[in-house]
Amino acid sequence: MKVDKEVIQFLKKLRKNNNRDWFKEHKPYFDELKSAMEEFYREIKEGLSEDDEIEKMKFYRIYRDVRFSKDKTPYKSHFAGSLSRSGKSLRGGYYLRISPGESFLAGGFWGPDKEDLYRIRKEFEISDTEIREILAAPDFKKYFNGKLEGDELKTAPKGFQKDDPAIDLIRKKAFIAVRKFSDQEVLSPEFKDEVVLTFKALRPYFDYMSEVLTTDLNGVSTID
Repeated sequence: MKVDKEVIQFLKKLRKNNNRDWFKEHKPYFDELKSAMEEFYREIKEGLSEDDEIEKMKFYRIYRDVRFSKDKTPYKSHFAGSLSRSGKSLRGGYYLRISPGESFLAGGFWGPDKEDLYRIRKEFEISDTEIREILAAPDFKKYFNGKLEGDELKTAPKGFQKDDPAIDLIRKKAFIAVRKFSDQEVLSPEFKDEVVLTFKALRPYFDYMSEVLTTDLNGVSTID
């Protein structure tokens, strides 16, 4: 299955006509596109499930929560979904957004809680050799330019040295790998397979982070 060009065309029109009257008029057409896109995401889940344990897929609603936003447009101009890995020992999540001119996939750790964030930072402080090797691996460089993205502090977090060799990683508050796609790539017949291949390139990173987040600093398991 591939993404139909009508998906991109509809989202472009929605971006220009982001109001309830226009959307109500085009709601039946939107529902058709939404059903097709949900199936597209399910096929991605099936592809990932061949090599990974996927617990669930979440396809996000088109409706925006505008209660606390300055932007009061009622609808998102994209389709998006995420896939969660199964069990306590498998960490990391997958995300894909289809948006005209702004499509991307991402995987990793968006907002680790306080304990997980500290554990990750301590691991990097002890040794950044393994994570550097993962980021420098051919597939990670091919798909993600060999780097992690996400918000970060301007200086060292409390309890860490600002001259630590791993400070560029320790400063981070999120640890996300991102790959962007053009509309032409999204509409390609190979796009679904390319998404799955790209997500699979995250496995060494996920395996490493899963090990870190399920053990203490002495390497002893913290899960039952």
